[in-house]
Amino acid sequence: MKNNLKVERAIKNITQEELAKQIGVTRQAINSIELNKYVPSTVLALKLARFFEKTVNDIFFLEESD
Repeated sequence: MKNNLKVERAIKNITQEELAKQIGVTRQAINSIELNKYVPSTVLALKLARFFEKTVNDIFFLEESD
């Protein structure tokens, strides 16, 4: 699974730390998601989508190999 979380952050011009505080996770969690090292829970994916006013599918997407 890939994501465009870093792009969405850049559009809103916020840091990983700022996003983490808004969502209620650590900066390391945001970093791990952006690097595709961590797949967020459904609840976390929904919180991120709500924060960016996007659908989950706008932020996270499957690759052919998934």
